[in-house]
Amino acid sequence: MEREIGREQAFVDRVYVQLQDSARAAQQLAREGHDRGRLGHEGGLVERDAMVFQAAKRIAQLDAAHEGLVFGRLDLTPELDPRPRYIGRIGLRDANRDSLLIDWRAPAAAVFYQATAAEPHSVVRRRVLRCTGPTVVGVEDELLDADALEESGADLPIIGEGALMAQLSRARDRSMHSIVATIQAEQDKAIRAPGKGVVTISGGPGTGKTVVALHRAAYLLYTERRRYESGGVLIVGPSGVFMRYIERVLPSLGETAVALRSLGEVVDGVRATRHDEPAVADVKGSARMAELMRRTSRQQAPGSPNEFRIFWRDDIIRLDRGLLGRLRRQLMSQGRRNRQLPRVAPTLLDAMWRQVRGERGRDRGRDAFDDEMLSNQSFLDFAVAWWPPLDAPGVLSWLRDPEFLSRVAEGVVSSEDQRLLTKSWSGDGSLSVEDVPLLDELRYSLGDVPARSDDERDVDEALLEGGVDMQELLTAADREYAPSGRAWAPPSHRIEDDPFAHVLIDEAQDLTPMQWRMVGRRGRAASWTIVGDPAQSSWPVPAEAAESRAVALEGKEVHEFHLSTNYRNSSEIYEYAAAYAQRVGLDADLPTAVRSTGVAPRIVEGVPDLAAATRQAVADIAGQVAGTVGIVVPAARRSDVNAWLASWPEFAEDARGARAAIDSSVAPSGEDRVVVLTGLDTKGLEFDGIVVVRPQEIEAESATGRATLYVTLTRATQLLTTVS
Repeated sequence: MEREIGREQAFVDRVYVQLQDSARAAQQLAREGHDRGRLGHEGGLVERDAMVFQAAKRIAQLDAAHEGLVFGRLDLTPELDPRPRYIGRIGLRDANRDSLLIDWRAPAAAVFYQATAAEPHSVVRRRVLRCTGPTVVGVEDELLDADALEESGADLPIIGEGALMAQLSRARDRSMHSIVATIQAEQDKAIRAPGKGVVTISGGPGTGKTVVALHRAAYLLYTERRRYESGGVLIVGPSGVFMRYIERVLPSLGETAVALRSLGEVVDGVRATRHDEPAVADVKGSARMAELMRRTSRQQAPGSPNEFRIFWRDDIIRLDRGLLGRLRRQLMSQGRRNRQLPRVAPTLLDAMWRQVRGERGRDRGRDAFDDEMLSNQSFLDFAVAWWPPLDAPGVLSWLRDPEFLSRVAEGVVSSEDQRLLTKSWSGDGSLSVEDVPLLDELRYSLGDVPARSDDERDVDEALLEGGVDMQELLTAADREYAPSGRAWAPPSHRIEDDPFAHVLIDEAQDLTPMQWRMVGRRGRAASWTIVGDPAQSSWPVPAEAAESRAVALEGKEVHEFHLSTNYRNSSEIYEYAAAYAQRVGLDADLPTAVRSTGVAPRIVEGVPDLAAATRQAVADIAGQVAGTVGIVVPAARRSDVNAWLASWPEFAEDARGARAAIDSSVAPSGEDRVVVLTGLDTKGLEFDGIVVVRPQEIEAESATGRATLYVTLTRATQLLTTVS
């Protein structure tokens, strides 16, 4: 073993020397780029920007690759390649431009994941290097072709118990790590699937769906970098906790040009972390809310004028409620509301000119009429107040008025559901995660305010269609109309900026119909990766969500991949969770757990003091595992459980020095080894040990509580305790 580690260390040292040389070369390129910017002409500035940008990307890639830079070695049959191939997180060439380290995504590295004893693909020995920083601490070998080894007579010792099992048994921390060294063959097929259309990755708990999807994103960026970097890659997950858990995976693979957003952050400029109670969430997620938002966007702004009167020459011109209603419908028929802003004044002026009957007015002509009206402050103020530029948060706030909600929701949302909505919107005005798709629906129903062209800006805020000075109108709007008590301002992010080149959805089974509509808008022309397990769904009407998903993916070819091996749970834990799923009637995909610890889940029932029993269970698990411990509680008990632990000073010692301060939010700091979460918060996460408090209450929390409890029971890698 020591001799083999020494041999591999010599190669790894050589790679790190080359890494430093490559970093220096990238820094030199950046300096040369800055020098080009001093040439004094436009071409030099363009060259500077291009060179500095490319240098910065390379430096970031090299910096991210330090940990576990070299992780694999392939020894092939001598006639194919007498030299070993080394596989790493990035590709490197030596000073002679010969390949030194092969990027794991390159075609030459594919056999590292695809070779098996049944189909060795000319691979004699596959070796995984375990490194801490630049130091090799161990090697794990697999002999794939014993006959070829014997025929070659090569000195290829076989060492270790298998890299995969070593990886599976290590302690977890607060972040997901890449599996680049231990990708299995069925996972590799999904990672390297075609870049076009939709790739779905399904499978039960612990099968590696999330990390496989993230490696797929890195693979796509490697194979079609120009397309995906220019168009952008959007990765959407269920919660902020989950996004923080996975955020280090792609940078560790050398990729940083990716947008990671939770469902409460998909809309630019919006961040929501609070969830509505299940009954309210079910209403807001329903597809019928799209019609409610459409109707709301077409309503007259509350408080806006219903008539306008003005005397011109010999005529009294009047725009009454009925006429204004007809004009509003006429404008609405021509497109999204905000897009009609340039047409508002011309439309009003047309209707007003038709009322001019007197000879003095007719003799002056239409141009004179328009000029006078457009210089009349009362008309400008009326036009802006009647048809103000609207933003989605302001329009959503209209629905706080029960009378307004009742009027627009008639025939769409029941009176009981209206009561739930009113209650949810009666607080401090903060958005819930379930409000964000409604906000996005309004954005698209309202549309963007038309932007002026460069030529129009150059001519001192030149006039738009119909001769209306938009700057004057918007200034008046800022003065006269302020949705939700604040001045209106043109949004910095516009609807046309939303689409991405690739969209990756994790925990897709949880997306509501409204969330599918929101995410679908960002992937109209994109390729997709969709990850999920229907048995873990927290959305109670799967057929409704499936319909919205089909609309989002319409016209795209679908490639399906299924993962069948549970790498997370011990077989003892997963057998317990699978038995629960079967007992309560979940149509669960039951993968095979490949690892055994010999420790069955511990069931603690009938305890007289729940607080004491919970503390004891946490201390027992924290004293046996080196990594993270999750305490999963019903939502209504989270503050109580935090209080139990915070008032337990000896906890730090019992937990082997683990930090005892438990963050009461769903976003604990990365230093906490022990964290309190609800069942929904655990989606996509994993812990060395789990304590489930009052599982029957988690089951009863919502219509999908059984699925939530099943998810909770599958989060532990080593130890599971339930306390009732």
